[in-house]
Amino acid sequence: MRYEDESLASLRLDGEGPVWLQIRRALAQRIMGGDWAPGTRIPAELDLSEHFSASRMTVNKAIQSLASEGLLQRRRAVGTIVSERAQERPVFEIWDTADIIARAGGVYGYRLLDWTLVDDNKPQDNQAKRDLLKVSGATQLLWMRCLHLSGDTPFQLEERLVNIDAAPGIIDQPMASVAPGPWLLAHVPWTQAEHTISACEAGPAESEALDLAIGVACLVVERRTWNGDVPVTLARLWHPGSQHKLKGRFEPTR
Repeated sequence: MRYEDESLASLRLDGEGPVWLQIRRALAQRIMGGDWAPGTRIPAELDLSEHFSASRMTVNKAIQSLASEGLLQRRRAVGTIVSERAQERPVFEIWDTADIIARAGGVYGYRLLDWTLVDDNKPQDNQAKRDLLKVSGATQLLWMRCLHLSGDTPFQLEERLVNIDAAPGIIDQPMASVAPGPWLLAHVPWTQAEHTISACEAGPAESEALDLAIGVACLVVERRTWNGDVPVTLARLWHPGSQHKLKGRFEPTR
């Protein structure tokens, strides 16, 4: 099958991270680089599946991710096309902690520390949580604390608030064995994300979870996502400061 720019053969995986994210990047690069103009019909899922030697489910996940951010549009009887003004939208990636650990040669481990439904039993504490996600008192929230490990070493402490109304089904998941991040990424669309990075001292709860002395500097990433105007989740990710660094690569806008 021929496409408007005959470029299926030029799409390549970069070998970094899960296959669906690699496919996502390969497609996004053609869009953001201007190779696929608005209105361009991208290759069909079956053709992409054969080209990348990946399942259609994996390809669909990559396409749906880009569609949820507004870079692609699905049109009946036409296919999937590049959205108008797609090049003006930033492309985000939310990495799976398990994949980060595996790529570094570690063995991933997960431990649920505690979870609770935000209700009226502790009105002061729960109002503070609602304020963090900026939702009303009628909104159902799930509060979780999880520990991600590399081998036997604590790698990341995750504190997470989830808007249950925006993520139906999450409380039915086996939370003791399934980390919330990958489940949310796979099942709940998001259109906006915000990251805040800061350095914070470990308090008693953080020091106990991460096996650090109280007061040790930690790298803290706070991530919020929305689906339209609806808050989906807030994750506060604590990392031992001496073991982590941030690295980014950027290209100028054409």
